[in-house]
Amino acid sequence: MADMVEPNYRKVMPLPTSPSNTKTLGELMQVITIIDSDPSKDVTTSASLQGYQHNPQEAWLPITESRNGNTFFAAFHLLCSGIGLQALLLPVAFATLGWAWGIICLSLAFAWQLYTIFILIRLHESVPGIRYSRYMHLAIVSFGPKLGKLLALFPVLYSSGGTCIILIITGGRTLDLIFKTLCDRDAMCHAKSLTNTEWFLVFTCLAILIAQLPNLNSVAWVSLIGAITVVLYSTLIWSLSITKDRPIDISYSQSDKLKSNMEIFSDVLNALGIIALAFKGHNVILEIQGTLPSSPKQTSYKPMCTGVTISYIVIAMCQYPLAIGGFWAYGNKVPYRGGQGLLTAFSQIHGPNTSKLIMTSIYLLVLVNCLCTFQVYTMVVFDNLEVRYTSKKNRPCPRWVRTCLRIFYGGLAFFLSVTFPFLGSLAPLVGGATLPLTFAYPCFMWIAMRKPRPNGLVWFINMGLGCFGIVLTVLIVIAAAWTLADKGLKANFYKP
Repeated sequence: MADMVEPNYRKVMPLPTSPSNTKTLGELMQVITIIDSDPSKDVTTSASLQGYQHNPQEAWLPITESRNGNTFFAAFHLLCSGIGLQALLLPVAFATLGWAWGIICLSLAFAWQLYTIFILIRLHESVPGIRYSRYMHLAIVSFGPKLGKLLALFPVLYSSGGTCIILIITGGRTLDLIFKTLCDRDAMCHAKSLTNTEWFLVFTCLAILIAQLPNLNSVAWVSLIGAITVVLYSTLIWSLSITKDRPIDISYSQSDKLKSNMEIFSDVLNALGIIALAFKGHNVILEIQGTLPSSPKQTSYKPMCTGVTISYIVIAMCQYPLAIGGFWAYGNKVPYRGGQGLLTAFSQIHGPNTSKLIMTSIYLLVLVNCLCTFQVYTMVVFDNLEVRYTSKKNRPCPRWVRTCLRIFYGGLAFFLSVTFPFLGSLAPLVGGATLPLTFAYPCFMWIAMRKPRPNGLVWFINMGLGCFGIVLTVLIVIAAAWTLADKGLKANFYKP
C-alpha cells in the first residue's frame, strides 16, 4: 500500500497524482491523514519522520507495522528470500548450455535482475512523500488499476503463496530424510517413520508457530538464521562434492544425436528458465524496504542499496560455486525432477560414503532454512489478509483475529501441499509466468513512473530489456509446457 505523508496540516487535502496515475487512483490506493500541528505529538511507531505521519492503516499491517529496520536487517531478509533450493538446479542448466554459455547466461541474468532490483528500490519513494511498500500497489500505480492487477496479481500471489507451499513440500520431505538418515541401518532405532502427509503437517505446525511474530521487522533475526543456514548448506554441498571422487561415466554434454531440433531448442529454453528461476524475491523487495525508516532528509534508498549490495555479493559467492563446482563434480548426472538437484545428486552418489553426522547436518540446515524463508514470504500473504479486515473495520486486527488468520492460512497451505505434492515439477511452467516480476515489469515501471525521454538511452535500455523479458517468458512457458506434454507428469494428487 502506498502511504501518504503530509507536513503539519489539520485538514484533509487533495492527493497529488503521479505522472502515470489515473484520475481516481489516489482515491483507490492512498488515504491522507489528519496531521497534528505539533510534531511532538507524532507517536506512530511505524514512522521515524520529524513532524510527519503515515496513513494510520500502515501502522496496523504486518509489512509496515514497524519501520525500525536497518541495513543489516534488510540484508538478512534479502539473503533469506533471495537464494534457495532453486540454485541447486543450476548444474542442470550447465549440462545443456555447456561451460562457456552456462557462465555467460548466469552472469547476464545476475546483472539483469540486480539492475531491476535497483529500479524497484528507487521507485519505492519516487514520488516525494509517498512510499510504495508493496509490489502490487506499485504495479497499479504504474500501469493503472485494471492493467496493473491483470499483469501482477497472479505472479505476485504465486510467488508468495506458491513459494510457501513448495517450502512445506520440501521441508516435509527433508524431515523424512532426517529421520531415515538417523534411523535406517541402526539396530537400536525401532521407531516407525511418519507418512509424507504427516511430515508436511509437522513442518506446517512448526512454521505457523514461528509465524506468530507480529510483523516483518520482528522476523529479522529469523531471517539471519535463514541466511546463515543457506550459506552453510550451499558451501557444504559444493565443497564436499568437489573433494570426493567424480563418477566414472561422468559427461559434460548432453547427447543430441537422437534429439530433434525442437527437443534441443526446448532444452535450451528450459535451461534458461532454470537460471532465471534461481533469482527470486523481487516480489518482497519493496516490502523489505518498507520496514526501513524514512524522512524528507534521509530516505530509505541508501540503506537499502547497501543492504542489496551486501546480500548479493554473498548470493553470488553461493550461486557460482554451486553451478560451476556442482557441474564439475557430477556433470549431467544432476537430476532435474524433485527440485533439489545438486543435493539429490550428492545424496545418491556420495551419501552412502558420507558420515551420518554430515548428511544429517546438511538436511537440518535445509530444514531450518525452509522454516525461515517461509516467514518472509508468508508475511506478504498475512499482510494481504489483514488489509481486508482493517479496511472494513477501520481498526487494527485484534491479537486473536491475527492468530486465527495465520492458522487459517497455514491450514490452507498444508491442504494445497497435500493436494499438489508435484507442484515442484510444475515450477518451470507456472513459475515461468512469474519471470516478468523479476526481469520485465520493473523496466516498464521505470518508464511509466519516471518518464525518461522517448527514444533516449534510458528509455531504450528499459524498453528493450522489458520486451525481451516478456518474449523470454513466453518462450520458457511454451518450452516447459511442451516438455511436460512430451515426458508426462506424475500428478499424484493427495499422495505426497
